[in-house]
Amino acid sequence: MRFMAADVANATGGTLVGQNAHLSGVSFDSRTISPGQLFVPIVAERDGHEFIEAALKSGAGAYLTQRDPVGRSAIIVDDTLSALLKLGAWARARLEPSVVNRVIGITGSVGKTSTKDFIAAALSSELVVSASERSFNNDQGLPVTLLNAADNSQALVLEMGMRGFGEITRLCSIGRPAIGVVTAVAAAHTERVGGIEGVAKAKAELVQALPSSGYAILNADDERVRNMRNLTQAQVLTYGVHESADIRIIKCELDEMARASVSATTPWGTVSWAMSVPGAHMALNAAAAIAVSGVCGVSIHRAAAALEQSFVSPMRMQVITTDDGMTIINDTYNANPASMRAALDALVGMKASRHVVIAGQMAELADSLAEHSAIVEYARSKKIEFIACETDNYATPSFSIDDAVKVVRNGGTDVAVLVKGSRVATLERVVQLLTH
Repeated sequence: MRFMAADVANATGGTLVGQNAHLSGVSFDSRTISPGQLFVPIVAERDGHEFIEAALKSGAGAYLTQRDPVGRSAIIVDDTLSALLKLGAWARARLEPSVVNRVIGITGSVGKTSTKDFIAAALSSELVVSASERSFNNDQGLPVTLLNAADNSQALVLEMGMRGFGEITRLCSIGRPAIGVVTAVAAAHTERVGGIEGVAKAKAELVQALPSSGYAILNADDERVRNMRNLTQAQVLTYGVHESADIRIIKCELDEMARASVSATTPWGTVSWAMSVPGAHMALNAAAAIAVSGVCGVSIHRAAAALEQSFVSPMRMQVITTDDGMTIINDTYNANPASMRAALDALVGMKASRHVVIAGQMAELADSLAEHSAIVEYARSKKIEFIACETDNYATPSFSIDDAVKVVRNGGTDVAVLVKGSRVATLERVVQLLTH
């Protein structure tokens, strides 16, 4: 999105110091800033103001600041994060009327980012789509997505994360989605909201924020999500295997790499497609994309064809085959009990003589020990070899990264290995060792 430094000052209530520069988009990361972007220094673990000069050297056209300006075009504000939220709301208000009904918000305990990726791919078969990068789903990421949307966007896909009550409500007040997708309610961030019922309450903030002219797209296979139909004034469409689903999966067959061939009945006809990523749960996320395509007026058959060519963001069910024939599922971006079970199901569906999971910590669980122990039992019930890595939470021997890799390699190369843990575990280090 293109705008002027004076627009930033007006939208944020800030003071422009210096020239009224032409700007295109925003960034809060000085390492990846593009020429002409507005740099927003966030005060967090590190003070982003320390990187203003680096951002300017990389071509930033202007910057927000809570401190004294250090040169070029500066917009002085009381708080840079609050200013970014105001600027995001201003960007949302500038959207063309034709785009407003195609602003899509996505939340859920699992599957948010992959569903976002699938929706963006499906809609892109006919529309110009802007979507959240990676997992830009919080107070920083959502306004950045709005401000970095292409000027000719015809649809906007916003991922919305939750780490407590009121967060999704706040994000909805900025993004104002007309279509809301809820993928699942599961044990994620439960310690922050008092258990799984608290998760359901927090996720429901999305459907409660939708206008009566909008659509709530709900996972029919999750009872807590399905029941959200009673909490929204929007029209409701459901998707899943459940017999009541409006977009109903009637076939889901996995090949030897656990990739699904899918058929579904919909209000717009029957449609079939083949997934390019493993896991039956990914087919469910893709069905949500079919639902969104239908309500946006996109051909479900063109959407399905686009899904066959689509891939999800890195470190999410990313399949790697090594030179010696080992199959690795890199699912290291995050983990909770529901996503762990889904990934284990995909793992055991892969053709291999040996199935192994290298599991890291699952963070922010209300009943951490019980949830971790249950995953060990689930893996063993599937005859999957379980290796806990750098955590004692699973109540099994904990291996260092080097030792975990040695255990995998000592069993030959006809092996499929899942590497998964919460972001704090940074288990992509395991993947790097296995692939080199």
